[in-house]
Amino acid sequence: MSAQGTAQGTAQGTAQGTAQRGAREDGRGGTFDVRDPGTGEVVGTYPRHGEAEVGAAVERARRAAAWWQGLGFAGRRRRLDAFRGVLAEGVHRLAAVVREETGKPTSDAVLEVALALEHLAWTARNAERVLGPRRVRTTALSANLSASVERKPLGVVGVVGPWNFPVFTPLGSVVPALAAGNAVVLKPSELATGTGSWLVAAFAGVVPEQPVLQLVTGDGSTGEALCRSGVDKVAFTGSTAAARRVMAACAGTLTPLVAECGGKDAFVVDADADVGTAARAAVWSAMSNAGQTCVGTERVYVHRAVHDAFVAALLREVRGLRAGSDPAARIGPVRTAAQVARVEAHVADALARGGRVLFRGGPTAGTVVQPVVLADVPDEALVNQEETFGPTLTVQVVADAEEAVRRANGTRYGLGATVFAGRDGVRIARRLRTGAVSVNCALGFTQVPALPFGGVGDSGFGRVHGPDGLREFSAPQALARRRFRLPLDVASFSRSARDDARVAALVGLVHGRR
Repeated sequence: MSAQGTAQGTAQGTAQGTAQRGAREDGRGGTFDVRDPGTGEVVGTYPRHGEAEVGAAVERARRAAAWWQGLGFAGRRRRLDAFRGVLAEGVHRLAAVVREETGKPTSDAVLEVALALEHLAWTARNAERVLGPRRVRTTALSANLSASVERKPLGVVGVVGPWNFPVFTPLGSVVPALAAGNAVVLKPSELATGTGSWLVAAFAGVVPEQPVLQLVTGDGSTGEALCRSGVDKVAFTGSTAAARRVMAACAGTLTPLVAECGGKDAFVVDADADVGTAARAAVWSAMSNAGQTCVGTERVYVHRAVHDAFVAALLREVRGLRAGSDPAARIGPVRTAAQVARVEAHVADALARGGRVLFRGGPTAGTVVQPVVLADVPDEALVNQEETFGPTLTVQVVADAEEAVRRANGTRYGLGATVFAGRDGVRIARRLRTGAVSVNCALGFTQVPALPFGGVGDSGFGRVHGPDGLREFSAPQALARRRFRLPLDVASFSRSARDDARVAALVGLVHGRR
């Protein structure tokens, strides 16, 4: 039996029961297999859910949401802390499922779970502080009122998760949605369904009373059904092209959407950077998870003063890496054959446009793609404009930081970026058109649970993580209460001309030119 074992069966039994029967009755039906990308072995088989069973799951979630909201912040925090404990105790079992479905090394899978636990702990601990009632100051015209605002749950949130980080990324939406008081229906990627199944089963173990977190499984049509099901918000992670289809599906029901899409992340190395540390960070950011990281580095812009030293350090780092499906490989396989073809096409296009190979670890074998480092690639090349999502990196020499910023901002994307510099690191970072930037570290913004995460441009909109992520899955409710009666009641038809004159005088006194 695969590492998904009992968790897969439990999740399907508790969260899918009736939905599996419905899958055979509504004409959609059927099943699909999830395969290990390295070996091709089937590691799980799941029902392909259609509109009927997705709709039924949302209805169950709507009933569960009222109960979940009634627990209050303290009650929800206790359940989320218990869920965190189950994940921590099962970290190696969960990591084994992640490895089977994504091909990433076990150590990287464990790191992904660990990072998710950090964010889960912060969210559960801070939900009430961020979303609870907050006093608001009044003004001269409203001096007799007390005012407050608090955030209310939306109801039911649909989460469409990706395959590349099947624990960290979906939980980045699921957990704040739950902490805010919503019920959640999760549609994991059809390439990593077992991981989503494991998570839902683990949550059901600590919240057995109501189906607060449910699972629906299938391909893009299942996700589309979730978008059209009447959920109160959709959180989507995936490609920019897929996000456009999701937006179209949500438009019919005016369902709001938070979308975390692709990236073409840049890495700037200034003249006074620590070159050795920068090279290590660039290689890890670009090559970890076989380059299949939305905020992974794909383009490096290096000041000419340190270009040669940086390239030498980069090549020393990358020569020690090997991609493969065996446990000793530091880089796993690319997830699909179609993605392999995309990587190869981008490299071929770069070479056809005059780029040259600085390093290539070897030929592609099946879905195993060895690291590739390119130089002298024109900005208009596919590998510098479109998300490659593979273990590739382009290195470009620039005259100064000004040129680096201009070229870094020269794509439709704006998700993450990295700057290595001495004196001007923060100044350079602030000029980059991205949702997040790390200075003198690799992907630092993902490691701080209180920081928001999301992009601009074709990288999407909305934010997860931190206070912004909690607010994303709630709605503000304003409350004003009269404390005493004023001699002048402005909200009344009984106002006299003298009252109006007093209002005008008061406004002039408070807001007039001084």
